[in-house]
Amino acid sequence: MKRFFQFLSEARESQASLQAKKLGLVGDGHGGWLDRGGKQVARTEGGKLKFLDGRQKSAPEEKGAKQATGPASMPQGQQAVAPVSRPLPSQASPEEQEPEEKPTLTIVLGRFNPPTIGHDKTFNIAKKVSVGGDLKIYPSRTQDPKKNPLNPEVKIQYMRMMFPDYSDNIIDDPDMESIFDVLITASEDGYGTVNIVCGSDRHGEFENLSQRYNKELYNFDLIRVISSGVKDTEAEGAMGVSSSKMRKAVIDNDFSTFRRGTPKTLSNAETQSLFDQVRQGMKIKKTKTQKENYNLWEIAPKLDVQNLRENYISGKIFNVGNIVENLNTGLVGEVIRRGTNYLICVTKEGYMFKSWIKDLMEYTEVKMDSPMRDKIHPNTLVGTLGAFKHYAKMTPGVIGTNSQYLQKGGKAYGVNFINKYKAKKASTR
Repeated sequence: MKRFFQFLSEARESQASLQAKKLGLVGDGHGGWLDRGGKQVARTEGGKLKFLDGRQKSAPEEKGAKQATGPASMPQGQQAVAPVSRPLPSQASPEEQEPEEKPTLTIVLGRFNPPTIGHDKTFNIAKKVSVGGDLKIYPSRTQDPKKNPLNPEVKIQYMRMMFPDYSDNIIDDPDMESIFDVLITASEDGYGTVNIVCGSDRHGEFENLSQRYNKELYNFDLIRVISSGVKDTEAEGAMGVSSSKMRKAVIDNDFSTFRRGTPKTLSNAETQSLFDQVRQGMKIKKTKTQKENYNLWEIAPKLDVQNLRENYISGKIFNVGNIVENLNTGLVGEVIRRGTNYLICVTKEGYMFKSWIKDLMEYTEVKMDSPMRDKIHPNTLVGTLGAFKHYAKMTPGVIGTNSQYLQKGGKAYGVNFINKYKAKKASTR
């Protein structure tokens, strides 16, 4: 029976032999390996294939060893063939070559609606974290009158004005709607490590989501979620500034408070323009005397948690079967379970996520093609194919299931139909 160490030695020898044969080398029977020109270029040492460079002499042949056949030793009458020119193998074997190090990406994903001086602190921390790698800031794409009054294009324009040092890092990409979109794209771009910088109140949410679906939706060697610090809504200065407070200031027509939440890089005139843009997005009439009547828990839930919770417990919002959107991650899903102050939701692709009720809103995706936004809310978003279907159902004889509107390309056709319908209705009055 072979000894164990003899078995290991032979296994190493066979591994070196396989590697040499793959490279087209021929053994001389004594541990040496020859190229097609008959030149010794490698030896088996310690079970590995070691290549000889031009400065290193070949090991001496043992007595009685058969000499390599070269042009001088060719039989008479047989013409010598010039050796085929080929590059020498790499000095390092495939096993010894180190894999190429993948780059690192640092991500900031946020609503920034509107952007404030508090966001500058997050960007500064992200910049420190990203040293040696890339930094990308992704503003959310969601827009609605209560919590996200600025549309993405306007929001990004003001962010670049407010934070000029990060202008090139702020990404305007309509396809980056959720944290999954960002991570999948980063993985496809070849990044091996990802840092996600977020507020302390969102740390656990991003940590659970990003780690849970690694190696399934995307493939990273390392994912790190880094807190940018605790935000104190009662604090003074940048520490106490929040987008919620800024939206409240707009509804209260309190420009001075709004101004304190913007950086000096923005002039008074530019700040007034941003103030007006937020007011317009929130559908507030411009007035100096009359204040708007509003529910604080709807526009700034973090500032009125008690009323938010009362409406939730009473079943007025976020019921099972409703479609909701997470304002932090951008994920959209159906509510499948109601907790004390949180929801368990599932995306249409079947991915589960948990959200606190303060971080959610009713889903109102403007591209929705369904006539119903959820089980109880019809789609009345003018300009969408879903709204067109909804209004068509209300107009007997206008349309059938297989009619041509399904091939008309959606949005423009829906708008034209609704406008014609309204005009016809007005003319019959």
